Amino acid sequence: MSEESSLIYNKALDILSRREHSAKELIFKLEKKFDSTEEISLTVSKLKKNNLLNDFRYAEAYVVARKRKGFGPKKIKFELLSKGIDESDIHKVLNEEGGWKKAAKKAFDKKFKNGPSEETNEKLKQKSFMKNRGFTFQEIESVFSDDML
Repeated sequence: MSEESSLIYNKALDILSRREHSAKELIFKLEKKFDSTEEISLTVSKLKKNNLLNDFRYAEAYVVARKRKGFGPKKIKFELLSKGIDESDIHKVLNEEGGWKKAAKKAFDKKFKNGPSEETNEKLKQKSFMKNRGFTFQEIESVFSDDML
């Protein structure tokens, strides 16, 4: 192992020790500090082989964190795609997580303490907020109806 490759490997371990990263994120951070894309690629492969870098595990942790902050599956999916996570992994993680209607209700209740508005314009603003948070039509409608399961 050359000096540069051990520097890259140690930097990668340092980055991963703070939180999970996607492979794309890690490569981006390493490329800011090092010029050798070949060494970076070898390091990432080694980390994947040793299961120190795992995009699926990253996606699981990311979904839990973003859901806790009040974001819906559509927004989270878009964010994960931008971080280089495979679409099939995203669908699997989002489906395994579940509980999106409850998450929608929780996000709604936190923002709108007085509940759903009876006024049309205000109700549209509330629904727009939920849509921007990344919730689906069904999840948004469940907040405005009594069928919370």
